[in-house]
Amino acid sequence: MGKDLIIVDKDPQKVETLREEAYEATEGDIADLKTLKQFVGKKLSGVLVVSSDNDANKKAIKNARDLFGPDTYCIARSSDIINKQEMEKLGANFVFVPSKIVSKSIAISLGRAESMMLGSKLSGWLKKRAHKKLGIIVHDNPDPDAMASALALQKIAEHHEVQATILYHGEIGHQENKAFVNLLGIELHRMENHSIEEFDELALVDCAVPGANNMLEEGQHVGLIFDHHPVGDVEVDADFVDIRPNVGATSTIMTKYLQELNIEIDSVLSTALLYGIRTDTMDFKRNTESADLSAASYLYPLADHEILEQLERPSMSIETLDVLGEAIKNRQVFGSYLLSNVGTIRDRDTLPQAAEYLLNLEGIFTTIVFGVSDEWIYISGRSNDIRINLGEVLKKAFGENSAGGHSTAAAAQIPLGVFSGIKDRQTLLRLVNEAVVKKFLNAVGVEELDE
Repeated sequence: MGKDLIIVDKDPQKVETLREEAYEATEGDIADLKTLKQFVGKKLSGVLVVSSDNDANKKAIKNARDLFGPDTYCIARSSDIINKQEMEKLGANFVFVPSKIVSKSIAISLGRAESMMLGSKLSGWLKKRAHKKLGIIVHDNPDPDAMASALALQKIAEHHEVQATILYHGEIGHQENKAFVNLLGIELHRMENHSIEEFDELALVDCAVPGANNMLEEGQHVGLIFDHHPVGDVEVDADFVDIRPNVGATSTIMTKYLQELNIEIDSVLSTALLYGIRTDTMDFKRNTESADLSAASYLYPLADHEILEQLERPSMSIETLDVLGEAIKNRQVFGSYLLSNVGTIRDRDTLPQAAEYLLNLEGIFTTIVFGVSDEWIYISGRSNDIRINLGEVLKKAFGENSAGGHSTAAAAQIPLGVFSGIKDRQTLLRLVNEAVVKKFLNAVGVEELDE
């Protein structure tokens, strides 16, 4: 940095060696006030207390503060966290722990090595399937993260001369999701219009278990799996599996592959991936890790910000407004838990919007909003209660294969089963309400049903 440096050490041989190397070095004990007094009057920018002796370093910090005042920046070395805290109390501006620096450096190096290995493995898998057909399957009623991630895998596949088709089941009903598909011109194909047999290989994106929130048969073999949702102890039959519950979005994972494989990301893809990360992390307020921020930082200058602005302010559909009204009217409160049966629904994407909105109510930390279609009970939940993991709660309440998600956002999809034979709609809704409320409250350990 071009700064003058004075080195103090109590080992005379070290001092002599430093002088021979043209450093200004002085013999002395940094724990001794007399040693530092000789530097009073010099215009010191900083003092670096970096011996391996914690006690000597603490004395030196105190002496430096007494002699040079608070304006001289002080950096210190500590062997552990407890001594680090003590040094900070004595006035050190910055204290480093060498073992922490080494471990962090190793972790970063391992992370890079793992990323390179996974990128190379994926590339090798795709090269062996050049000119073949890949069906990329997203979860039912896909959200922006799922669609953006599928778009990224399609780009990677095409880079390796593999013909890829994105397949989905259900509805793209949420107004933001409709805007996402229309504004970015994403080509999606309904699974009902294709036969699985027409594809040489299959991939699951933003879901990991065949038959769970997708139309594949349970136990179906797939070639590739990319997801950020935890799957617990479930084993899947796949050639290549990359599941990272520690990251906030599957779009983050796919961005890393595009970077690792040095594949150019155009404006449409970067906009889709950035929006996918933002929506799944609630603008980096939920389940966000450094990898999500790093991916977003990379994508940000490449994205179309006019389209992003349009995506953030879509019009609210009449059905969404109706469901929100029903959710408010039919709310049932049990302590900090709010459950609401909105009745018959056509668009399941209205449920998470209602659950998100109701979480703003005073004293409410967890919301569960559910509705019924011709064949299914759909449930969406949101929580900011640190005492529970909502994804695990819904799995416990409604079954491993019917529910899932994160600690703060989760969903379930349950077949009507025995209820489907009930002709009277009001009776059906009442029985569904009783069953859902009872199962959820049992799962969170709430016995009293008094509001």
